[in-house]
Amino acid sequence: MPIIIHTHKTERPLIGKSHWWGAPDLPADTPFPYVTLDDGTPEPLTFVCQIRCEDLAAHDPDGLLPHEGMLYVFAPLDHYLGDMDSPLDYHTKPCVFYTHRTDNLQPYEMCWEGTDESVFEPAEEIEFEYTDEPSGDGHRLLTQPYEDEVALQHAGQLCLLQIDEDDRWSLHFYDCGSYFVFLPDGELKPEEWQQTDSAMFYY
Repeated sequence: MPIIIHTHKTERPLIGKSHWWGAPDLPADTPFPYVTLDDGTPEPLTFVCQIRCEDLAAHDPDGLLPHEGMLYVFAPLDHYLGDMDSPLDYHTKPCVFYTHRTDNLQPYEMCWEGTDESVFEPAEEIEFEYTDEPSGDGHRLLTQPYEDEVALQHAGQLCLLQIDEDDRWSLHFYDCGSYFVFLPDGELKPEEWQQTDSAMFYY
């Protein structure tokens, strides 16, 4: 059952809640996901969103995702947010992390080198809306890719997240496009980092 994601700025604290951008509220013993470049340099993935799974329960009658715990999505999006020097692009696999834990979570701290300025974009609150349209524009969970080529290439996989371009964030997938995160096995493994499949469709 597709779920549309709406985001908006808020002054409310979002620690331990569903939010887009911002810093992930990871359990204390959970590392941030990095990609090791050919020269051995670690490059962090972009934190996209965290989903408090109980927020999805009313919109997920088929139980495609857990209805408790926290789900985190990381992807190589810095380049498409305007950092043209980022060595990562859509060929790099995204990562997801799922935990049953939702208490005593604290925002992960990461600052630009030599400063105390956070590297994370300002967090935005998430609201979820059920739709009976199997595919469409916008940021969506549990959707069917609207592009037939992408759907065919990933047939049988669960499309966890669709990320659309968004002028408000200066997020652009070349001239026009979307980015998709897939769960090849269709399930989340608690307390394990999972490298997932992805696709980007653009004109």
